[in-house]
Amino acid sequence: MKKCLILLLAAALAGPALAQKNPKAVDRPKLVVGIVVDQMRYDYLYRYWAKYGNDGFKRLLGQGFSYENTHYNYVPTYTGPGHASVYTGTTPSVHGIVGNNWYVRAAGRETYVTEDKTVQPVGGTALAGQQSPRNMLTTTITDELRLATNFQSKVIGVCIKDRGSILPAGHSANAAYWYDGANGAFITSTYYQNALPEWVTQFNSRKLAEKYLSKPWETLLPIEQYTESSADDVAWEGAFKGEAKPVFPHNLPLLSGINIAAEKAGERAGVDASAATQSANYDLIRSTPFGNSLTADFAMETVRAEKLGQRGQTDFLALSFSSTDYVGHQFGTTAIETEDTYLRLDQDLARFLAFLDKTVGKGNALVFLTADHAAAQSPDFMRDKHIPAGSVGPALMRDSLQQMLVRRHGTGNWVLSYENQQVYLNRPLIAERKLDLRKVQDEVVDAAVRLTGVNRAIAADDLQKSHWESGMLMYLENGYFPKRSGDVMLVLEPGWLESYSYPVNKGTTHGSMNTYDTHVPLVFWGWHVRKGESNAPAKITDIAPTVARWLHIQEPNGCTGQPLQEVLGR
Repeated sequence: MKKCLILLLAAALAGPALAQKNPKAVDRPKLVVGIVVDQMRYDYLYRYWAKYGNDGFKRLLGQGFSYENTHYNYVPTYTGPGHASVYTGTTPSVHGIVGNNWYVRAAGRETYVTEDKTVQPVGGTALAGQQSPRNMLTTTITDELRLATNFQSKVIGVCIKDRGSILPAGHSANAAYWYDGANGAFITSTYYQNALPEWVTQFNSRKLAEKYLSKPWETLLPIEQYTESSADDVAWEGAFKGEAKPVFPHNLPLLSGINIAAEKAGERAGVDASAATQSANYDLIRSTPFGNSLTADFAMETVRAEKLGQRGQTDFLALSFSSTDYVGHQFGTTAIETEDTYLRLDQDLARFLAFLDKTVGKGNALVFLTADHAAAQSPDFMRDKHIPAGSVGPALMRDSLQQMLVRRHGTGNWVLSYENQQVYLNRPLIAERKLDLRKVQDEVVDAAVRLTGVNRAIAADDLQKSHWESGMLMYLENGYFPKRSGDVMLVLEPGWLESYSYPVNKGTTHGSMNTYDTHVPLVFWGWHVRKGESNAPAKITDIAPTVARWLHIQEPNGCTGQPLQEVLGR
């Protein structure tokens, strides 16, 4: 009896030791897919609900978990900052991506968010290809996955827009691919590799962009069924160059010159057929729903060729659909073109999810879908419905403030730049005239709030010396990065936006702290995601730490968001 008790005690003590010697493998999905839909308002999930199929948006919502009250928590709400914030889990005040463009004081010029003159294009033109993530100052959730697996996980970014591919893929990505409208091909830069993989070359050789542009853009459904949208011919929509009116059908072969260019190339004996590329407008596909279809085609080929989620490691595909943004900017939020684009995106999502089921296996992929920002209603549409709205001209704003400073302090180039609703003052000139920078900032603040459409202005000095947990000033503080931001930040009235063709208003834009720009979808689907929804407040910066908890890895190194507990089931 005593001997049996000793043996039982020994076995009990050995149990934990044996468990330590044979630990359970870390449970992770085979593939993570982050989907960002450019300029998608939250209400688009439901505005077109009756016309969506069962296997796209409805499948994500029906089988996944939706955060119905997800907002951005900074300004400006643009594509570059949006993608960076989703994947870094923090705001521009930390990751440094303060806009799609900003003024670089040391260089005396503006820069583009992913511009990098130290790299060379691979497969495309210099203008399109000299790009990298070096301007982003923190790691991303994709970087952290690479670090956690000793770089065995593959991370690849895919988007028509360069910034929609490069920033999500992070600094250590295996690859990022984006579209060059000069040749209708997906390209990359030497930051990632010195030559395109053979599978990318073969994909480009299929000339899918040309095929999509070779047919007119007709509505997916009979046009009279688009009851969620405005009439087809309204003053606030922008027409394609070469069109008399912004109405269906849109003659893409004629507008792009695809057929004409091909015919001319064929007529010239001894001329390579690729000469058609020189005169065809392949960039046009961006502003049609077929840009999203092309992106889905390339994304599926990426998964297949790179065997993402099929190699025994957790891989990550950072996928962004950007044609929604181009269409929204041109036609506005209530256009039939916008509705048709989302109905077609629904179909592209359906075939992409079905493809994941087939290649990675049902339940083996963790997917999230969100947006990099939303969008305002077109000002002329709002005024047509007797709702307050308006627009301002960025050039007029800059000139008005410049002239005020000239009247006060004499001739000089006082305003170096007006970008992202921020005023960049000529600090060397201010010092040369022995003026106090803070006093000049205050003069600009006083003048700016008197301009039509401006609600508030605040000096950068105030943002650096104070802190706000909520409200208007919190948004400004979270979007402010001292080395890249301006001297004075402006806030427009609700319903007002910047029109670069001022005083003409066509389509719409985004960038404000108002809910129509900050409220976006957030849906998790697939691996270990329980079905449900939450109306609790969620921030866009919460996505990265939530994914980090699922993967049992570190959050990005600048992360300020918090894991979303409801979807984690904890």
